Amino acid sequence: MYFFSATTSNFYPEILKPDYDKSHTWPDDAIQVSEDIYLEYSAMPPDGKERGADKHGYPAWVNLAPPTPEQLKATAEKKKLQLRATADQEIEWRQDAVDERIASDDEIADLAAWKKYRVLLMRVDTTSLDWPEPPK
Repeated sequence: MYFFSATTSNFYPEILKPDYDKSHTWPDDAIQVSEDIYLEYSAMPPDGKERGADKHGYPAWVNLAPPTPEQLKATAEKKKLQLRATADQEIEWRQDAVDERIASDDEIADLAAWKKYRVLLMRVDTTSLDWPEPPK
């Protein structure tokens, strides 16, 4: 048997209740739910949904909350780091070829394009998300 807490949006197995009680962590709003409800709502949520609670405290699929500005910025910063790593890799071997005087004309031109892209990328304001196009 399982219990569900609307506050935590989690399920709690009854067999572990003594442990939760001992540590004073059993949710005050825990309500008993059927095995069918547990199986349905412990599975992967449908696209665009997450597990929440209905007005009676039972599990329900609810719309994902839109990301906060802080979450959007963190996601953009992560993307920026990934794009920077790609640019660094593309620049590194081309710069080696130039330094060793074995670069082709195309590699020299590509090096300049990747360096320009990296500069533009580093200037991106992650709150506006106007990403430059990488070189082809």
